[in-house]
Amino acid sequence: MMKNFKLLFVNVLIFVILVTPALSQNETTANQTTTAPTVAATTAAPTATVTPTVVATTAAPTATAAATAGKFRVGPSVTLRPVTDVIETNQDGIAELFMNNPSLNDVTLNVDVRISVPSGIHVYGQSFGEAAGAGVVAGTFSVPPGTSRTIAVVIKADKSARIGSHTLSFTGLYWPGDNKDQFQPLSLTYPVTVKEPSKNPESAEVSNPKAVPTGAETPKVQIPGFGAVLAIFGVFAIARLLSRKV
Repeated sequence: MMKNFKLLFVNVLIFVILVTPALSQNETTANQTTTAPTVAATTAAPTATVTPTVVATTAAPTATAAATAGKFRVGPSVTLRPVTDVIETNQDGIAELFMNNPSLNDVTLNVDVRISVPSGIHVYGQSFGEAAGAGVVAGTFSVPPGTSRTIAVVIKADKSARIGSHTLSFTGLYWPGDNKDQFQPLSLTYPVTVKEPSKNPESAEVSNPKAVPTGAETPKVQIPGFGAVLAIFGVFAIARLLSRKV
């Protein structure tokens, strides 16, 4: 009986040895858990599309400079026009000095004129000094933009003047505003014929006033004896002051 018991024990032990690995494998298989990867569904927030703002910039027009300061936009004109070129007893020679400054200019036209006078010839004109007998008469004039001036130059002959043809030379300069560096030369001539001496060569009064162009500036006529009246008045005033002191 003991022998049978031992045999049984051995069989059970063998059975246990054989069965235990299988049970262990089954348990391991049963306990093995496959972890499924967690997929987090992420909903991407919509990205805001930034539209670049285009600012329309209108370039301001560049202001075009008017005329350079001290210069003419349009050239002025300085001319000598013949009116009467024959000198007789009751007719004086008359020339018209015309100066025009176009309105497009922004500066004043300044003119400096000199007249060379032959022997025995007298010249008178507004803003001109008097010249007689191979002398020179000068005058200065200003003409604002958009205006013109006409100067009547009166020419007379005294008894010493040669009968025949004479030539008066008009020379000078003109320039814009105060910019004398921009001067332009002026050269004009005016021929006159002396047939008879003028009746009043020492006076600026025109012998033939109807021949003077309308609007022309004529020479100022001095009142005869006005200087003498002033001299007498001055002497009288000094004498009166001296008498008061005594």
